[in-house]
Amino acid sequence: MSQPVPPPGNPFAGGAAPEPYPVAPPPAPARDNVALGLVAAVVAALVSAGVYGAVIGGTEREIGWAAVGIGFLTGLAAGKVGGRNPVLPVASAVLALGAVYLGQLLGIAILLSKELNVSVTELFLQEFGLLTEGWNATKDPLTFLFFGIAAFAAFSGAKKAA
Repeated sequence: MSQPVPPPGNPFAGGAAPEPYPVAPPPAPARDNVALGLVAAVVAALVSAGVYGAVIGGTEREIGWAAVGIGFLTGLAAGKVGGRNPVLPVASAVLALGAVYLGQLLGIAILLSKELNVSVTELFLQEFGLLTEGWNATKDPLTFLFFGIAAFAAFSGAKKAA
């Protein structure tokens, strides 16, 4: 019996170089930064509250899909940036509640500024008590349904984005 012997000569003499091993992909970015996730959620909540207030001021109505958008954007920002930390969905829901409330107050300020010929910032910053009283006078069960929808969308969005 003979032993197997490699063929004589250089197998790479024809110019064919061995293929190098593929380079390992870079590690995935760390997304478990709770503080950064909370900051992203706060920014998303404030921006979406401003948009919601502008929608209310422009249409003179509360719109349910806007509350869903506030919640989803807040949760999405927290989950994408912050990762899977269990604090983020709860914090996103709370921030979405605050964003819906601020958006509704901003919408009331826009509507009142049109009637009173006063700037929105002046109403919002100097007459905040008046805005709160106006919100209390106009709230109805649908208002609280929007709060619930926004909180649910934020919680779900943060869980799914992580």
